[in-house]
Amino acid sequence: MLKTTNLVTLGTLIKPAKTIRCGNDSYPVLSMTMHNGLVFQDDKFKKEIASKDKSDYKVVYRNQLVVSFPIDEGVLAAQRIVDAGIVSPAYGIWDIDQSRIIPEFLENALRCERAIAYYKAKLRGSTARRRSLPTPTLLEFTVPLPSLEEQKTILKVVNKAKKVIGYRKQQLSALDDLIKARFVEMFGDPETNPKGWRKKPLSDVITAANNGMARRGNDEDGNIVMRLVELQDGYIDYSNPNRIVLTQAEKKRYLLNDKDFLFARVNGNPDNVGRCAVFYDIGEPVFHNDHIIRVHFNDNALDGPFASALLNSEYGKRQLRNQIKTSAGQYTVSQDGIGAIVAILPPLELQLQFAAFVAQIDKSKSVIQKSLDETQLLFDSLMQQYFG
Repeated sequence: MLKTTNLVTLGTLIKPAKTIRCGNDSYPVLSMTMHNGLVFQDDKFKKEIASKDKSDYKVVYRNQLVVSFPIDEGVLAAQRIVDAGIVSPAYGIWDIDQSRIIPEFLENALRCERAIAYYKAKLRGSTARRRSLPTPTLLEFTVPLPSLEEQKTILKVVNKAKKVIGYRKQQLSALDDLIKARFVEMFGDPETNPKGWRKKPLSDVITAANNGMARRGNDEDGNIVMRLVELQDGYIDYSNPNRIVLTQAEKKRYLLNDKDFLFARVNGNPDNVGRCAVFYDIGEPVFHNDHIIRVHFNDNALDGPFASALLNSEYGKRQLRNQIKTSAGQYTVSQDGIGAIVAILPPLELQLQFAAFVAQIDKSKSVIQKSLDETQLLFDSLMQQYFG
């Protein structure tokens, strides 16, 4: 495997690009993303959000470097998708010395873990998302500089790992779509309810509910206390659990039981409120914090996997949005709000058939997820080796 120790400052590899405005010309609008760099705006947003007057937008040519903010979220990229596009006038654009470094190689170097740590340590300002990195400080960052041939070889290896990661994610997404398709096949559209299933508010089928613990902590030898970040649409992510040493009273009050149903209760982003999933016993006690509401349904009326598919559907999310309140910049849903959501209630036998189908899909997803995790570890190792 290749490894270089030849480091140069970023300022020797880039220089400010001449500012060219869009004016009355027509260019594709590009937006910056945290994980995928520059993308066509239409791919990022369902509707156009750029200003209708784009005359002041900056033209960015292929292989120029675009730097956005907050930079510590890795929002920078080499423009590699069109010969010329336009970006927000707030973005910085730089010319790259391509005789010394390949733009894609530089992008990887500026988005690696070492780079993000550097930005975080050097940011100035008191308001989180308004903190900035002085340009001289950015240009002092050191970048590995192997030969151009070595750069090409490194990019081939890194991109192969990225390709596998992308393929595994597509597989997981396809399986999720299969579950959604099976749901519609069995139960129809909940909005129109073509099969005439009975409907009831969730309050009629919830037998218990409580918010989680407010105390925070991070103890290596503590119990797992689930946070909002672990609760996703339809599943729970245990890849980076938070642990807290709990009192006996806390253990008794906030313990999650097999098949409890979990709702995301509060977040600054309304799209994250109401995310829900079934909790299954993982072989050790798990508790939950106060960003999550735990409910238990009447097992004779509503089965967990069916409820998860229903509430994560467009119908369920629309019902939930009607119950979200806002206060001090936070969006919340209460236990009463969850109870007001109206659910279709097909015969339990059908719900259990659907649950069995979901269980089979979950087995396939587990195999793919394991492969994805292993490939991600390999990718992280490669990035550490090549970029520090």
